[in-house]
Amino acid sequence: MAEHHHHHGHRHEQLTADHALSRAAIITVAFAVAEAAGGWWTGSLALLSDAGHMLTDAGALVLGALAASMARRPPSQRHSYGLGRAEVVAAAVNATAMLAIVLALAYEGFVRLKNPSPVNGVAAASIAAAGLLVNLWVLRRLAPHRHDLNTRAARLHVLGDVLGSVAALASGAIIAATGWTPIDALASLAIAILITISAVRLMRESLHALMEGVPHGLSVETIGAEMARVEGVLSVHDLHVWTLSGSRTALSAHVVVRSLGEWDRMLVDLQVRLHAAFGIDHVTLQPESGVRPLVRQG
Repeated sequence: MAEHHHHHGHRHEQLTADHALSRAAIITVAFAVAEAAGGWWTGSLALLSDAGHMLTDAGALVLGALAASMARRPPSQRHSYGLGRAEVVAAAVNATAMLAIVLALAYEGFVRLKNPSPVNGVAAASIAAAGLLVNLWVLRRLAPHRHDLNTRAARLHVLGDVLGSVAALASGAIIAATGWTPIDALASLAIAILITISAVRLMRESLHALMEGVPHGLSVETIGAEMARVEGVLSVHDLHVWTLSGSRTALSAHVVVRSLGEWDRMLVDLQVRLHAAFGIDHVTLQPESGVRPLVRQG
């Protein structure tokens, strides 16, 4: 019954995250189009850069929503764990897309540094301020689901948008006050650097999950020690922990017990303890007797 409750709760969390991603994508696309038009009208590269980033972020949010939908599909004969890994793959694709954006922004930024263009600073700052409000709203909508790798990837995109809007706002304000247009290109390059940092971090985490590494924040030694605290458990070996999907962690282990007759009680205790202490909800355990049988001498 407890296992069914955990599955139902996880499914509800996935549905909620899916809806949050879908709604955030719609809002992001709508404003990105408006910001791109504003960037073209004002001549601001920072605004155009931020709009391009937002459009890619919208794609990332859509990809995240599709991945979350795929992750909800039940296991099949060809995919015995289901399609939860689609969320991890989506995170890796999003990181790759962010790095591609960086190259385009950096190139255009250096071109603008050599040949600054006129920028309507007041209008650019106003549009950037509106973009900042939109991005903060989207970031808040995704905040409750930050434990999910897929949603966290989308949040990194939106966080890059927030920083981009701040840079575009500062650029427009400085141009309006001083008329110094090179700040527009410098702001665009600053956005590129911030995106790079986020993308590299996300790519490393996604690849770690795809290589079935121990999820960040968890320790095999700590988990094994916690399992050994259950009454009747003598030791734990062949302990493996890996990421099943953006929000699900799996564990398998051999558990040496004092008495196999107590295994049913110990199994429940271990499952409850692993879920409560580490959020691990997919557990496969193999019991082994710690008492060696007597060998008769002939």
